Amino acid sequence: MGFSKLGLSDLILKAIEQQGYSEPSPIQVQAIPAILKGKDVMAAAQTGTGKTAGFTLPILEILSKGSPTKSNQVRTLILTPTRELAAQVSDSVTTYGKHLPLKSSVVFGGVKINPQMRKLRGGVDILVATPGRLLDLYSQNTVKFDTLEIVVFDEADRMLDMGFIYDIKRILKILPPKKQTLMFSATFSNDIRTLAKSLVNNPVEISVTPRNSTVKAVKQWIHPVDKSKKQALLTHLIQEHSWYQVLVFSRTKHGANRIATQLEKKKISATAIHSNKSQGARTRALADFKNAKVNVLVATDIAARGIDIDQLPHVVNFDLPHVPEDYVHRIGRTGRAGSKGEAISLVSADEAKQLFDIEHLIQNKLDRVMVEGFVPEHNLPKSGKKTLPPKTKKPKKNKSRNKPRYNKNSFSQENKSNNKKSTRKTT
Repeated sequence: MGFSKLGLSDLILKAIEQQGYSEPSPIQVQAIPAILKGKDVMAAAQTGTGKTAGFTLPILEILSKGSPTKSNQVRTLILTPTRELAAQVSDSVTTYGKHLPLKSSVVFGGVKINPQMRKLRGGVDILVATPGRLLDLYSQNTVKFDTLEIVVFDEADRMLDMGFIYDIKRILKILPPKKQTLMFSATFSNDIRTLAKSLVNNPVEISVTPRNSTVKAVKQWIHPVDKSKKQALLTHLIQEHSWYQVLVFSRTKHGANRIATQLEKKKISATAIHSNKSQGARTRALADFKNAKVNVLVATDIAARGIDIDQLPHVVNFDLPHVPEDYVHRIGRTGRAGSKGEAISLVSADEAKQLFDIEHLIQNKLDRVMVEGFVPEHNLPKSGKKTLPPKTKKPKKNKSRNKPRYNKNSFSQENKSNNKKSTRKTT
C-alpha cells in the first residue's frame, strides 16, 4: 500500500516523496486512517517505527482543511517528555507541512522564554511542547486553547517515568473537553492504561511492537567483566574493532561524564549528553555525533529519548538499566531502516539480576562472550529463574475465595519499577 491510498492530499504526498518514502510503515497504515476519521487513538509503538509521521501526517491533513488559527491560540498540541524529542517532532511537522500554509512552533525549557512568547502571539496551528515550559507560557497568558482540536501525548510512558503526571493533570484542566486525543507509548503498562482512562474516549488501539520485542536486525550479546575494568574494556573494543560511531548508555549523569572524559584521554573523540547539560550543548553534541565529528556519544536513558540516527551501527550498554523495558528502547536505536546493528552489554556480577530481568522480558538468553585480558574474577551466574516464562499455578481446592493468591515468579521488574517514586526532570 502506498501513501496515496491513505487519504492524504497531494501537497503532503509531495513532501513525503521528496523525503524518499514510498511505502508507509505498519504503524502509519493503521494510525493515519483512524486519525483522519476523528477517532481517539492509543498506539503502542517504539522509536524507529515511523510513529512520528504516523500522527504528524494526518494532523497536517486535518488542519489544512480547517479555519486559520487566531492570536495566541493553538489548534493542535503535541506534548513530549524531552527537549530532543520535541525538536525531532517539530522537524517532522516542518518537513511534511512545508507546502501547506500552516504555522508551527516548538517550546521547551533550557532556553530563553521571550522568543517563544513572541512567536506564539500570532497563534500557531501546531505547538510541540514539553510540559514544564508549556505551563510556564500558559501562566503568562501567552498561549490559549479555546480552539484546540487535537492533543497528542508522545512517549507517554517516559512522561510518567520522569514524574510529569502532575503537570499532565494540570494541562488537562486547561484544555477543552471536546477534542481528539492521540496517545503514543512504547508500552501499555497498568499506569499508562490508568492515565488513558482520563484522556481518551472509545479509542482505536494499535500495537505494532509487543512489549518484549527487540529489533530482529540487531545482534545482541554481553561481555562479562569486572566492574572496575568496564572503562578499559570499552576503550579496547572501540580501538580493536575501529568503531567509528558508538552510542554508549550510562545509568547516571556523573557516569556519562566520566566515561566520555576517560575516552578522550585515550584519544577517542567522545561527548556526553544528559539533562544537566544546557540545551545548546545537547544540540551541538548530537549534531557532532550525527556528522561523525565525534565518535562516541555517551547518554543517559532520559537524554536518549528523541535521538534518531539512521544506520547507527553500535549501541553499548556500559550499565544495564534497572527497568528491563529500557533495554529494548536502548537497542532500538540501532538496526533501523533495513540496516544491521550490534548491541553489546558490559555486565558485571552485581548486575546479574538486571540481566535476568532483561532475558525474561525478551525471552532470550544473551550470548556470553569473554574477551581475552578481561575475563572477570567474579563471573555471572549461568541463568536466572526469570529467564523462562513463569508456569501458571492451579488454585488449590477448599481455599477461601477471599484469600488472594500470588504467583511469586510473576512479580516482574516492571511491577517493582511502577512502585518507585518518580522524580520530575527539568525540561
